[in-house]
Amino acid sequence: MTSVTFYGGVGEIGGNKILVEDKGTRIFLDFGMSFKAEKTFYSPPFLSPKSGNALIELGILPKVDGLYEFDDSKASVDAVFISHAHLDHYGHVSMLKREIPIYCGETTRTIIEASAMTRQSNFESDLEGIQWKTFRTGKKMNVDSIQVEPIHVDHSVPGAYGFLVHTSSGTIVYTGDFRMHGPRKDMSEEFVEKAAETDPIAILTEGTNLTGAEISSEAEVSDKLSRLVKATKGIVLAEFSKSDTDRLTSFYSAVKSGSRSLAISMRQAYVLKALEKDPKLKLPRLSDKNLLVFRRAKKKYYPWEKEVMNEANVIDSVKLSKLQNETVLVTSLADFEELIEIKPASGSCYVLSASEPFNEEMEIDFDKLMSWLAHYGIVQYHIHVSGHIMPLQLREALQKIEAKKIYPIHNEHPELFAKFVSGMKSEVVVAEKGMNYKL
Repeated sequence: MTSVTFYGGVGEIGGNKILVEDKGTRIFLDFGMSFKAEKTFYSPPFLSPKSGNALIELGILPKVDGLYEFDDSKASVDAVFISHAHLDHYGHVSMLKREIPIYCGETTRTIIEASAMTRQSNFESDLEGIQWKTFRTGKKMNVDSIQVEPIHVDHSVPGAYGFLVHTSSGTIVYTGDFRMHGPRKDMSEEFVEKAAETDPIAILTEGTNLTGAEISSEAEVSDKLSRLVKATKGIVLAEFSKSDTDRLTSFYSAVKSGSRSLAISMRQAYVLKALEKDPKLKLPRLSDKNLLVFRRAKKKYYPWEKEVMNEANVIDSVKLSKLQNETVLVTSLADFEELIEIKPASGSCYVLSASEPFNEEMEIDFDKLMSWLAHYGIVQYHIHVSGHIMPLQLREALQKIEAKKIYPIHNEHPELFAKFVSGMKSEVVVAEKGMNYKL
């Protein structure tokens, strides 16, 4: 008998933790951080979790014996499969017993490890001793009675996968996060085709964009950015996810067409440096003349920051203040005190190029943001395209796959989802957190 238990990712965006059990074999699909759950109790950096036991006590981590490093029980899970490198899908792997292997794509591992180096060192970012097992698309991995087949998909981070989980009862399709409007929609189309061929018993599907969906593409974003950069007289400030390499490429293209340089953060530069070893990604190099790294003023720099500064063209606030009409500065609210030194010129603008008000890595304090922008007379633009599939395209994909059961995850409106896809041959099951479902 095969079953699934949803320990996260139902009724919320992210926090995916899905246990699949088959003939005594137990694997997790993703082990992500629930931003919604942590925000209920914590407000970093002033109030942050101090231990994994605290997270279990508050229901942020599932209470499963034999799962965590701080648990003396024997390991009760055989493997964890991570779909992609967003914290809401991998953020709690640091808690897991080191004898439990973590499977992920090669690019995903690169991003996870590079991002961990740039985060504050604590028990949530400690990856020491993890047994990484990496794969590329199509490589089938056997874990006792379960076989997992990863198929690449297009998402707002490179190296994203959906999984075909072959069990003794049939195939379970796990979409992870995917879209059909990105630069590599062909990868998502291939995933849907291969999923349909398996005649699946169930599909665990994301449904993020059920409300407020916008029809656009990365090509449209790139075109809008290019026109905006050319028209702006002062400095262009921008914010987008450091792991969104499609967006990085779009901004890079925009600055080149507008005869400017793109100044990225130390953290983004470190991730970019780690990804340089994969030529398939076709990313700009740190040494590129149109790429700068913005260095905030401080007394001491971490070793990873020094590593970046040794290879990159570095710029600080003093230099930037003199090159405003020649630069696009990728920044965040945490950097805004640097504006006092930069003194943005009249005619400057700010571009939010992430989901509003939430994305996989941050939640923006809009009141504080607007106060800073108003003080310097900086206007705001929102130029973005989602990393998640649009509703009508999702419905079409589900019709093609035609699984016996559909479990909506990674969305805040499962009842709306159920009504939206009603009329199909598939049965929609609105899952509850912690409940075990037989397949």
